[in-house]
Amino acid sequence: MRPLTEDETKTLFLKLSEYIGKNIEKLINRSDERHCFRLLKDRVYYISESLLKASTMIHRDNTLHVGTCLGKFTKSGKFRLHVTAIEYLSQYAKYKVWVKPSAEMSFLYGNHIPKSGLARMTEDTPQYAGVVVYNMSDIALGFGVAAQATLHCQSLEPTANVVLHQADIGDYLRGLEDDMF
Repeated sequence: MRPLTEDETKTLFLKLSEYIGKNIEKLINRSDERHCFRLLKDRVYYISESLLKASTMIHRDNTLHVGTCLGKFTKSGKFRLHVTAIEYLSQYAKYKVWVKPSAEMSFLYGNHIPKSGLARMTEDTPQYAGVVVYNMSDIALGFGVAAQATLHCQSLEPTANVVLHQADIGDYLRGLEDDMF
């Protein structure tokens, strides 16, 4: 387990800023304890400094996971967020989308959200911004990319996609966790 390089940190922060904006600082300088990002086998983990110190006792070859997996770096150097990051994305999300109960299961099966399934959306959400998807009970279901800006959503037809699916909590049930871990 090693700290991220400058390029890796920049790539990670760019991806996180799509969803949480300037709240990245709140991820690192938390009120309870400082946290940091560490790389292990192309995966980025969000870990408290006390847990990091304790994990140094375990040999690197024997370490599978430490902390919360935020995502992984692809072979081309891009960063891909995993659904395991949803807890932190939902806390600090800049743009949010709520889906109707009728569209909830469709999203959890990996489909995009059409306008007919949209309950409400954060004001002034730009096109292609990262959004966190909630159900009507304010439970974070996943995240995606806004296919249309908030202003354009009102004039769309009911079958037009409003949110493009990226990841959801149904990934565990569909057996995609092998790719995550």
